Amino acid sequence: MTSKKDNLSELQQKDLAYNWHPYVQHKTMQPPIVITKGRDAILWDENGRKFIDAIGSWWCNPHGHANKYISKAISRQLKTLEHVLFGGFTHPKAIELSERLLSILPHNQKKVFYSDNGSTAVEVAIKMALQYHINKGEKKDCIISFEDAFHGDTFAAMAASGIGLYTESFKGLLLKNHRIPVPTDENIEQVENQLKEIIKNNKAAAFIFEPILQGAAGMRVYKPKYLDRLMAICRESEVLTIADEVMTGFCRTGKLFACDYLEEKPDIICLSKALTGGFIPLSATTTTQKVYDAFLSDEVNKALFHGHTFMANPAGCAAALASINLTLSKQTEDNLERIYQHNLTFALELKDNPKVKNVEVLGVMLRFELNVNDKDYYGDLRNKVYDYFMKNRIIARPVGNVLYILPPYCITNKQLNKVYKVFRKTINKFVS
Repeated sequence: MTSKKDNLSELQQKDLAYNWHPYVQHKTMQPPIVITKGRDAILWDENGRKFIDAIGSWWCNPHGHANKYISKAISRQLKTLEHVLFGGFTHPKAIELSERLLSILPHNQKKVFYSDNGSTAVEVAIKMALQYHINKGEKKDCIISFEDAFHGDTFAAMAASGIGLYTESFKGLLLKNHRIPVPTDENIEQVENQLKEIIKNNKAAAFIFEPILQGAAGMRVYKPKYLDRLMAICRESEVLTIADEVMTGFCRTGKLFACDYLEEKPDIICLSKALTGGFIPLSATTTTQKVYDAFLSDEVNKALFHGHTFMANPAGCAAALASINLTLSKQTEDNLERIYQHNLTFALELKDNPKVKNVEVLGVMLRFELNVNDKDYYGDLRNKVYDYFMKNRIIARPVGNVLYILPPYCITNKQLNKVYKVFRKTINKFVS
């Protein structure tokens, strides 16, 4: 009798023997697909099968896989300096990258603190916000965030998140957090009043948000003007604002940063994912001069005692500089518009289909919901749809009943059309 294990490749067997994968129950998981190479929007598995990466490998590959321009920048840097501790030292690429970032971020950002990934960028931001108030003589012990937010898996980032599946095992162990609904045309006044009440009755250090687009919540879009109103309330009440641009940064929403849609400007911004074009883990937490100045003192304990071994890694900085060059290029500008127009055309088709609802296009993001009752985050429908995508060689991860794409900017029209074709088949297969 043939066992399931006998059908696995040697690499799959070794992977299951040694590795622990994220966001999956290993007892019931499907064997992982072994990817051996990539180029642009395509990944190849060990059997030579091609997959279209329609989500840029968790939103971090804006310029596709194995991009030659970024690869060469990393190679050049590695021949000179692979790493140096950032405590008491610096290096040219870190200086150049900080200067470059501050030149393209909202004008109020003045300082850059490096770490390793999106969650640690958020962790640093929340620690900054809490200590900012402590250094100014007031202890504030809670934060504010949106319902269904996701900001990462480290402890402060989990506290700021609102998706129970990711945090329910840690109830009672996290920093205090007050959640408010995402603002809409119908509830904006109630949300404003709720925010004011939270600030009045609690010692809130900061309000953290994914600006205008909530990723893990199912690519939920909300209006910049309403976020502006909430940020203004925080500013008037000395509550710092933290923009988590880990997913939205570097043109995902159509503008360079989602904060560019806002009139208000955040006190702190978190960046990662597309920062290095998906090549090397690196993140940045940027702040205003006002926040930075609160840590300047003759008292050593008012310094920010936080650091990461590989912060400001030279190769990562080189990758980021190359990725930013590509992001600001005319070719990327043209690709962004091309993808946006293709998504708009497909969205018009979807809006006439009663089997789907809540169709949205923002920048290179397209999302819609299957018109079904099963909306569980990792429910039966979601898992079946995901398996169907894999059979059709499309890498996309449904969020409950929400299907979306957030592709690399180099995806071709032919590849986009194949993704749309698989989406059409999915709709007809899973919605009666």
